[in-house]
Amino acid sequence: MNDDEWRVEIDLEDEEHGLGLGERLRAHVLDDEARRRLGGRVVVTRDGPHVFLYAGKQQEAREAERVARELVASDGLTADIAVTRWHPLEEAWKDASIPLPQTPEGEREELRLKEEAKWIQAEREGSYDWLVKIALPGRAEAAELQERLDGEGFPVHRRWRYVTVDVVTEERANELATRLRGELSDEAEIWVDASPVDIPNPAFVLLESRL
Repeated sequence: MNDDEWRVEIDLEDEEHGLGLGERLRAHVLDDEARRRLGGRVVVTRDGPHVFLYAGKQQEAREAERVARELVASDGLTADIAVTRWHPLEEAWKDASIPLPQTPEGEREELRLKEEAKWIQAEREGSYDWLVKIALPGRAEAAELQERLDGEGFPVHRRWRYVTVDVVTEERANELATRLRGELSDEAEIWVDASPVDIPNPAFVLLESRL
C-alpha cells in the first residue's frame, strides 16, 4: 500500500482559534529546509475548532505537526495535536504508531473492525445499508425465524409471514441469505436489497408483488 495518507489533527478550544490557526498556517513563511521536509503541498481544512493538515508522507506530516505546534505555542493556545494515518481496509484514521496490516490475518482484523464500527453506527442512527427479505409459507414459520434471528442479535422485523433483517454490508447480507436458503424450506423466498440511501430506517419496505 502506498505511503500517501497522513493527517495532523489539531483540536483547539473554540472555533475562533481554529479559524485563526488556519490563517496563520496559510500565511506562515517557512525556511528552505522546512519546505524540503514538507515536500509537496499540505492541504489544510477546518471544522469549527478542529483543524486538519493532510500530507502525502509521514515525514511531511511530522514537519506539518512541528510547524503547527510552534504556531499554537506562539499564540498561547492550548490544543491536542496528533498524527494519524488512513487505514483503507478499515476506512478509518488511526494513530500513526499503528502500522498498516502486512498479513492476511491483519487485513481480516481491520475488516472486522470496520464492520463492527458500521454496526455500531447503524444501531445508533437506525440506518442500515442492506435488507434481507424473507417470505415464509405461514405466520408460524415467520415467528419462529424472527425469534431465532433475534436471539442471534440481528435487527429483525416481522409482519405476518414476512420477515426483514437489517444488515450493514452487502457481503454479510448475501451470506445470511445463502445460509437461510440452506436452512429454510423450499417454499421460503429470500432475496437481498439495498436500503434506500436517502430514507434511513424506511417505514415502508417493498416486497415483490407476486407475494
